[in-house]
Amino acid sequence: MTADDGSYRRPFWTIERRDGVVGLLFVAPQLVGIVLFVLVPLALVFWYSLHEWNVLANTFTFKGAANYRKLLEDPTLPEVLGATALFSAGLVVLNLGLALALALLVNQKLRGIVVFRTLFFSPVVVSLVAWTIVWGFLLQANGTINGFLGALGIEGPNWLRHPTTAMISVIVVQVFKNVGLNMVLFLAALQGVPNELYEAARVDGAPRFKQFRRITLPLISPTILLTSIITVVGSLQVFAQIAVLTQGGPGVSTTVLVYYLYQQAFQFHLFGYGSTLAILLFVIVLTLTVLQWQMRRRLVFYEN
Repeated sequence: MTADDGSYRRPFWTIERRDGVVGLLFVAPQLVGIVLFVLVPLALVFWYSLHEWNVLANTFTFKGAANYRKLLEDPTLPEVLGATALFSAGLVVLNLGLALALALLVNQKLRGIVVFRTLFFSPVVVSLVAWTIVWGFLLQANGTINGFLGALGIEGPNWLRHPTTAMISVIVVQVFKNVGLNMVLFLAALQGVPNELYEAARVDGAPRFKQFRRITLPLISPTILLTSIITVVGSLQVFAQIAVLTQGGPGVSTTVLVYYLYQQAFQFHLFGYGSTLAILLFVIVLTLTVLQWQMRRRLVFYEN
């Protein structure tokens, strides 16, 4: 197209603009979902944290930074954060370690190994509440586990009513529930490792442990990073297991941050302070995720 003075003028509706509009149309549903269900709720939670919302009295009072000062002065919060850290650390270590061990086991070419893969993965698809209720019956003082221990001449503890055993119990229940998912991810990574590398290592006389340390771990390190991020974030969002098994007790020994948030907002009707705790949880999750992502240069072999 030429202008009146004879110079060339580029048309407005070019192929590049058309492709850009098409691309925006494809990503528009995702962008709308992020705005409506992530950014807007996050902004509202921050807005609520600056207020005190009494649903029963139907009052919504601006408090400014009062809820954040209360957060710093809350005498229960350090215990809650300690329980949260203990739960997350125990869950991550046991889940990843057991998932990798199971993946190495089911990766063997043995008869009937498909059945074991199915058994190990089946808890993942079971209803979370149903799974937790069943474990609640098993862990009772007169439950199946203590009955089995009694048959062996061992007096079992009251698993859910002692601070130490209660924390161990909720960790183990959560590990058994979701370990199959990480197992499948590790299994897929293991099956992607070329056999030629193991054959070359065996020719050089490398023992199995050295093969695992020098070949297997580096090549599955991207999956280790992925599963660690998923497991850490998931451990900080556990609620149903605590609510069904221990209700945060005994005392606050199993009161993780999500359950404490629920108590403040929906049991004590302190929605402003509950929103402040939600902001704290968001900051913790974001910080841990960023730290893990920054560590990828040291953990993932192809990021070096």
